[in-house]
Amino acid sequence: MTDLPFVDAHIHLWDLAHLRYPWLSPPFDDSGPNGSVEPIARNFGVTDYRALLARWNVVGAVHIDAGAHADDALAETEWLEGQGDVLPNGIVAFAALDHPAVDTVLAQQAAHARVRGIRHIVNWHPDVRRSYTARDLTQDPEWQAGFAVLGRHGLSFDLQCYPGQMPGLVPLLARHPEVPVMINHLGMPVLSDPDGVADWRAGMAALAGLPHVAVKISGFGFIRRDWSLADVAPFVREAIDLFGPDRCMMASDVPTDLLFADIDRCMEALHAVVADHGEADRRAMFAGNANRLYRLELPL
Repeated sequence: MTDLPFVDAHIHLWDLAHLRYPWLSPPFDDSGPNGSVEPIARNFGVTDYRALLARWNVVGAVHIDAGAHADDALAETEWLEGQGDVLPNGIVAFAALDHPAVDTVLAQQAAHARVRGIRHIVNWHPDVRRSYTARDLTQDPEWQAGFAVLGRHGLSFDLQCYPGQMPGLVPLLARHPEVPVMINHLGMPVLSDPDGVADWRAGMAALAGLPHVAVKISGFGFIRRDWSLADVAPFVREAIDLFGPDRCMMASDVPTDLLFADIDRCMEALHAVVADHGEADRRAMFAGNANRLYRLELPL
């Protein structure tokens, strides 16, 4: 255990009886990008989260949309705000940026006190087994127009995409410096691609050139399901070199990452990989950056 404060920049909570979660509903199989999700297809609430992270000094957490049915997105936000707990301190809600009434949808989400941003997963890959979407939404003019509306509502954007999509996103993101962007899960390198590491490096470097883009150090199982510290450490170190310690946030991604490793192994890896950084940098990456970038206003 460490006494270092931890503002968890990426968690999920769900009540399967309260909202619809298609991806957590049977039948389950191993054909999706993450394999079978049956082991985590059970209720996971604040009490479960606190118990799971009991060894670690959690002082705050940001909830990222948990894949509820699109029609339940607003209900998910309302459910989270009604939990009666200080957690989550911030919410990144779901909204389809290509929705024809996107301005209204964003206004409805932004009206909630804890909502700080939006996530619309856009992982597209030529291999349909890897894709989360049927087409590359990032190149859709309607999706891009929806992205442009985020700033009007004071919302950030959580970007979950593949490296091959990153260079194409740079012009759009550069036109909207008023929209802070948080890259999810270390940019999700696709190691099975012939140039997977090079594609990741080029995409992350392109995004790192935009000062309003940050990255979350999380999702090791998306790099390799049977990951080891030796597998993931080079990606973490290079991401920190590219973005600097002031634009990197540590995150657990529970319970999703429990598909690949237990939480203590994940947390120990996060601490080990930055052990050579000074205390100020480690405090920033484990707490201060998430507090600042998600505007949580926690007294760290």
